[in-house]
Amino acid sequence: MLNQDFLTPAQIVAELDKYIIGQHEAKRHVAIALRNRWRRLHAPAEMQAEIVPNNILMIGATGVGKTEIARRLAHLADAPFVKVEASKFTEVGYVGRDVESMVRDLAEQSVNRVKARRQEAVKAQAADAVEEIILDALIPAISKPASLKTDLGFGSGGGGDAPQSDAELNERTRERFRQKIKNGELEDRKIEIQVAQPGPSIGIMGTPPGMDEGALSGIQDMLGNMMPKKTRKRKVTVAEARKLLLDEEAAKLIDMDEVKDEAIRQCENAGIIFIDEIDKVASSGKSGGGGPDVSRQGVQRDLLPIVEGSAVNTKFGIVNTDHILFIAAGAFHVSKPSDLIPELQGRFPIRVELQSLTKADFFRILKDPKNALTKQYEALLKAEEVELIFDDAALERVAEIASEVNAEVENIGARRLHTVMSRLLNDILYDVPDKIGPNARILITAELVNERLSDMVKNRDLSQYIL
Repeated sequence: MLNQDFLTPAQIVAELDKYIIGQHEAKRHVAIALRNRWRRLHAPAEMQAEIVPNNILMIGATGVGKTEIARRLAHLADAPFVKVEASKFTEVGYVGRDVESMVRDLAEQSVNRVKARRQEAVKAQAADAVEEIILDALIPAISKPASLKTDLGFGSGGGGDAPQSDAELNERTRERFRQKIKNGELEDRKIEIQVAQPGPSIGIMGTPPGMDEGALSGIQDMLGNMMPKKTRKRKVTVAEARKLLLDEEAAKLIDMDEVKDEAIRQCENAGIIFIDEIDKVASSGKSGGGGPDVSRQGVQRDLLPIVEGSAVNTKFGIVNTDHILFIAAGAFHVSKPSDLIPELQGRFPIRVELQSLTKADFFRILKDPKNALTKQYEALLKAEEVELIFDDAALERVAEIASEVNAEVENIGARRLHTVMSRLLNDILYDVPDKIGPNARILITAELVNERLSDMVKNRDLSQYIL
């Protein structure tokens, strides 16, 4: 179920270090939480149900790495993962998303992951089925025996190689065309195939009293499945037909009931839900108990049973949330974690504060991670056969400017680097390939950074940097 058998907490932190700079304490906590899930699944059966996940509350300003830590953790675990924003939820009884929708989203993602994995496993078998469909479409197009013999390379003089019966002729025809397909000789030939057409969307106006979104979605799917499946003819090349038919044939080879069962198990035992902006539904502590604080507390109370552990009805089946790992995060500039209702606070026993990023952190973010912004721009220009190089002095200057702008305007953490780098490189990206051709070598120096950016910093014309 979880693929990190070999990953100890220290190894998990080392993997996270490849993408995320700093925040060692937060990484330690999520690494322990992830390893504990593997430990639970290998504990005695009678104890597995008793071991509950230690949900985590991350406290830190925007752009310090909260979301990235959670996302990379799910990637390491090869686990279903959804990110939701608590501020998008509304209390039950109001128009808007209800909190159970995040579990339904997790279940849907889990089903899509398992389905894709199983389709990949039967792709070779599906490719054989597609080949037969293409052969069926190709061969009837050659109706006259004379033209068929010519296509196959048989002489018209009735040599000994020519098939003597229709059955033998048909079999040799298929084999010859099968070989031509394998050799790629017929990729551009047009054929006519039947492709499935999406069924009509069944809509139900409003949600009937006492029915949740999951049950409603299930009814819509059931009604949709009752409608006759439609196909339509399309004239496409052999290459296009292969792409259109492969997923369709692979889907026929897998058992969707097994897919759903496995997906529900993965969702319940390995799923991770990241609840961002949880501070937005905390009471500010200054209210007299009315107004928006009442609605915020309503959302918290709706969240509570999901985080505690409850059964949520989805269109794929019932999902128990007892062992889903919940990671909540918020800046908590206005409110404090203690402004959350006590019951919800108790469901996030691990509390970790992420540090604000410094100039030195920005420099490392630009230079060290496997997906560093500089490496992304280098890859973009490499596609144009242009070599882009950053020297360390330039990166230090970019880090310094980003840090200054965060201090002067609003601290949005590492996201500021995107706006600064975009401003620095926009002219170059525009000039390639019209003015800067292939095999060019562009060196970004501190002098170039100052030339492109220092006037704006000097004049404090910071509007260019505001997202």
